[in-house]
Amino acid sequence: MSKIREHELTPHLALLAVQVFFGTGPVIGKIVLKVIPAIGLVGFRVGITAAVLVVVQALRGRFWLQDKADYWRLAVLSVFGVTLNQLFFVTGLSLTKASNASLLAVTIPVFAIASGAVAGIERLRTPKVIGILLAAIGVVLIIDPRNASFSSETTRGDLLIIANSFCYGIYVATSKTVVTRNGAFRSMMWVFVFAAIICLPLGALSISSIDLYAVEPVTWVFVAYIAIGVTLAPYFLTAWALSRVNPSIVAVYIYLYPLIGFLLAVVFLGEHIDLKFIFATLLIFGGVYLVTKKFARSET
Repeated sequence: MSKIREHELTPHLALLAVQVFFGTGPVIGKIVLKVIPAIGLVGFRVGITAAVLVVVQALRGRFWLQDKADYWRLAVLSVFGVTLNQLFFVTGLSLTKASNASLLAVTIPVFAIASGAVAGIERLRTPKVIGILLAAIGVVLIIDPRNASFSSETTRGDLLIIANSFCYGIYVATSKTVVTRNGAFRSMMWVFVFAAIICLPLGALSISSIDLYAVEPVTWVFVAYIAIGVTLAPYFLTAWALSRVNPSIVAVYIYLYPLIGFLLAVVFLGEHIDLKFIFATLLIFGGVYLVTKKFARSET
């Protein structure tokens, strides 16, 4: 494989890895949430990630930012990309069905490309819009809206999940410039440091009534994995890829999340692949192709 071809392919492999990492989160998260409250888990998740990134950057000697205005930019990004994103999602998930949350996740790329267009970061080209819509239809077919229940009992949770998607879409659409200027590791360190200022106190308050000494060691192992494998790794890989491709490309890969989840269910749970799944898969990959095609052509 030529160096040019490898340069084009690597960001896409990173984004695929992001969805695999995210895909391991729900099952392990459910195990942890039986013992630790959702807001407490957010505190651990953000705090551990911030601590690891601070140590890594201190050892690398790449701690401070050259442009002081970037501290404010990354602080704002941390509010949308981590703090509100995490708090809205975990709270919303506790108030709605998992299938509702998965179905509403299809709004993230829509919010991302719309935010990018409003901010003048990306142009709304027809193939890109069609690609996002095709991939969204594919995701809806896999999840099957009949499994979701948008009743009055889940309305608050559903709205919080949509708010989470909106915040993450803004983060993906607007973070490219500052991340490219400062590098993925340094940018993510400050994003999580700023997020920890809010999430750590909230998390500490949430777990204040829990006997942490009674929590089994395996639970702490899962907490560490959620921080490193489901948070640090995908956020870093997303930031790294974002410095190399357009925000809409980063966003559209989110559509692979339910596809990966279904394939894992086939492998580990014995579920079956039917014609609907095959058709949905073709729509998702077709949509991803349309969104990424413009990028590939513009780089050659």
